[in-house]
Amino acid sequence: MLLDTSGLYCSLNVKDARHRDAAALLKSATTLLTHNYVLAELVALCNARGLDRRLSLEFVFGLANDSDISFVWVDAECHRSAMELLRARPDKGYSLCDAVSFVLMRQAGLTEALTTDHHFEQEGFVRLLPG
Repeated sequence: MLLDTSGLYCSLNVKDARHRDAAALLKSATTLLTHNYVLAELVALCNARGLDRRLSLEFVFGLANDSDISFVWVDAECHRSAMELLRARPDKGYSLCDAVSFVLMRQAGLTEALTTDHHFEQEGFVRLLPG
């Protein structure tokens, strides 16, 4: 499954109503994939929502260094592919981070995302957490 910003936030924030579900999904998953744009977005989200900065940064560092997670550093080719996807869907409110996730999920043959974001469903993927 792809680890998206919102799903990771739910797993980190013990006060979130979806925390237990997100943590259980993370623990039970056999395939985990994420990328550096998700981590950049997660740091910003944690800051904006007032989560303890040390806790959130330790979480992000842990994700980036977890050998059980396939971690992708977005390169120019992936970035361009994501931009083309955005251009092809002007009617959608996808972020660049979303588009990178969609590109990587298709490349890896993944269908599920640890996310609350309905955009994943719009693109034909399975959203594992309620919005």
